Amino acid sequence: MTNSLANKGLEGVVALTSSVSSIVDGVLTYRGYDIDDLAENTTFEEVVYLLLHDDLPTQSQLNALQQELEAARPLSQDILNTLAGFPKKALPMERLRTAVSVLGMHDPESEDNSPEANYRKSIRLIAQMPTIIAAQERLRRGKAPVGPKPGLSTAASFLQMMHDKDPDPVAVNALDKALILHADHELNASTFATRQTVSTLSDIYSAITSAVGTLKGPLHGGANEQVIRTLQRIESVENVEPFLEQALAGKERIMGFGHRVYKDGDPRAKHLKEMSRQLGELTGETKWYVMSDQLETAMVEKKGLKPNVDFYSASVYFVLGIPIDLYTPIFALSRISGWCAHALEQYGNNRLIRPRAEYTGPVSRVSKPIAERG
Repeated sequence: MTNSLANKGLEGVVALTSSVSSIVDGVLTYRGYDIDDLAENTTFEEVVYLLLHDDLPTQSQLNALQQELEAARPLSQDILNTLAGFPKKALPMERLRTAVSVLGMHDPESEDNSPEANYRKSIRLIAQMPTIIAAQERLRRGKAPVGPKPGLSTAASFLQMMHDKDPDPVAVNALDKALILHADHELNASTFATRQTVSTLSDIYSAITSAVGTLKGPLHGGANEQVIRTLQRIESVENVEPFLEQALAGKERIMGFGHRVYKDGDPRAKHLKEMSRQLGELTGETKWYVMSDQLETAMVEKKGLKPNVDFYSASVYFVLGIPIDLYTPIFALSRISGWCAHALEQYGNNRLIRPRAEYTGPVSRVSKPIAERG
């Protein structure tokens, strides 16, 4: 790596130190635990505890965290009334961005930057993110929000609030694993936005609003939406090869492939690929997995590009019946845990993040009176 600030997009630049997560030689870890280990052997709530507390919980610690999250999950009627007043045409990520600000305005501890208050606000943010997303989805479809039922995990509670029925255990397991895989990812764009805002000693709600706004972009969280829209354009397994040939000839970018920090494939992709396969077989909707698998094979052969986390998450969410424009909010539902962990770390050892820019404009210019400028 280099510390040359001239690197486009700050590629390879080390901006800060962190103990939250790492990507070394293509291996992603949270607090030193390999993502493969966590995806196979933990729940999202265990990962939330890990990110916030630096180690996996005991059973009693996990129980306490689940109780904290459950108690914080409901939204007040005042907040729900505000959400109901958002413009009908507003996109889910626009709604989420503004809703986080609304939460801050209603939080009596909003301006308290003590470690204790920031931890409590982190719990509220993590707990209320699924409630906001589910409520907004129902409101924009003319339905009343559904409150959370007690005793459910984050994944189960979100599906229950969105669909107003007890979720299928297979769907819950699939979403829970997806949340684990998306929970943190070193110094990605939205996490850097979080830490940048925190470094000014602004409040955590402002920092998370910055993160949501950053995640909204199609080069970050919005990529999985573009993946499923690509698969819809392809329509059938037979069309994969002709579509790709035409797309590459037209220099069209195929979303969901390649990653700036992974040169030999995204380690998270294989877990989502297997979930996509299993869900397709269980629901009888194997088409989306098969198309994805063939597109992956063709992209590796023709471009040498492997899928990233966005590629197979698209077909997983689609088979789960999640509206396409909710894919990025669900990314935020998971990543809020990493954002909060990084925010707490930044508050704990803060220095204003203020990089420099390499100036490339004209030099040694001299002004003239306005009458002499022609």
